[in-house]
Amino acid sequence: MRITSLDVHDVRFPTSRRLDGSDAMNPDPDYSAAYAVLHADTGAEGHGFCFTIGRGTEVCTAAIEAYAPLVVGRELDPADLGEFARRLTHDSHTRWLGPEKGVVHMAAAALINAAFDLAGRVAGKPVWRLLADLPPEQVVDLVDWRYLTDALRPAEALDLLRAARDGRAEREAALLATGYPGYATTPGWLGYTDDKLVRLSREAVADGFTQIKLKVGSDLDDDVRRMRLAREAVGPDIRIAIDANQRWDVEQAITWVNALKPYDPWWIEEPTSPDDVLGHAAVRAGVRPVRVATGEHVANRVIFKQLLQADAIDFLQLDACRVSGVTENVAILLLAAKYGVPVCPHAGGVGLCEVVQHLSMFDYLAVSGSTQDRVIEYVDHLHEHFTDPVRVRDGHYLAPDAPGMSAEIKAESRAEYAYPDGPVWRS
Repeated sequence: MRITSLDVHDVRFPTSRRLDGSDAMNPDPDYSAAYAVLHADTGAEGHGFCFTIGRGTEVCTAAIEAYAPLVVGRELDPADLGEFARRLTHDSHTRWLGPEKGVVHMAAAALINAAFDLAGRVAGKPVWRLLADLPPEQVVDLVDWRYLTDALRPAEALDLLRAARDGRAEREAALLATGYPGYATTPGWLGYTDDKLVRLSREAVADGFTQIKLKVGSDLDDDVRRMRLAREAVGPDIRIAIDANQRWDVEQAITWVNALKPYDPWWIEEPTSPDDVLGHAAVRAGVRPVRVATGEHVANRVIFKQLLQADAIDFLQLDACRVSGVTENVAILLLAAKYGVPVCPHAGGVGLCEVVQHLSMFDYLAVSGSTQDRVIEYVDHLHEHFTDPVRVRDGHYLAPDAPGMSAEIKAESRAEYAYPDGPVWRS
């Protein structure tokens, strides 16, 4: 089929009004999306976006539009989406602005995810099933192997995928019956009062979550108090992860996390710069047995490769929309499986819960074959704006059954929250 047109929207939700999403580095985010719609000559559509937090979304929309000559009027083969992805990420003009990082890479993610959404709709399958049903050879063909073969070769990836076929039927039955485990970030936003933190922590446990997360990094005394309150609220058996959102230098991270050890933090997330591979390794050595997690701001598969090679992380937190979408995330899932590191995706943003669930479910069925120590982040924000919103029961994500990648924002929401001319922003 041929792509006949591309629509791009700047959609922003004023979440800063209630401090939803607030953390030590991002005190007043407005959850936003640079949103793309691909239109095909068959009448089918594909929806995708990259997540932002307000100012700068217009830069991402401009970057998406810059890819239009590589998309509009061109053929799209749903059976060869690796070629579509490489057409964007290998384009020398836009690649120069990265390469393969930052705004241009996020813009590519919006379009690549839209292409997968389109392919899922055409096939009549949710994307998790579309990917899991691919022969191992086709999964390997999705990956851009440049820069990876010193850590993982295509033949090794094929072996991993073939080995994961064992037990696939049983895992799929379990997924459909129970869902995929999640954890709750909603209680822990840094701008929330102590009373709200305690109330939401208890509610998360009552809702079946066995892990919650608190934002830290602004004031150590505040963090000690909040960790104590959360631990008292949920008891000793619930995991409490902490997230500094890149706030610290390496030595400061080690000192700060060690001060919180009496409250048994499960992991420290983003303790320092996402580009500092050796810094993460140093933090990991300095805070054991607290684990280290990172990934939501990691620019591409090459940095993830190095984090794994350096034994710098205990949990890999891929983001569905920061690297170049589904295809690069398939590469990252394969790398994580090779190194035996659990993947616990980032989903703290508008629409991220909806789209990343497909990647984790594909991983469970076709790559790692496990949910051991694996959880998808869950935030209870803005799902009502999606045509296929995430469904959570007893702390588990239920498998989507609608075709596509669950990425479509309702047309009325796109209009109401359009920036700067939508009714919400005009008022």
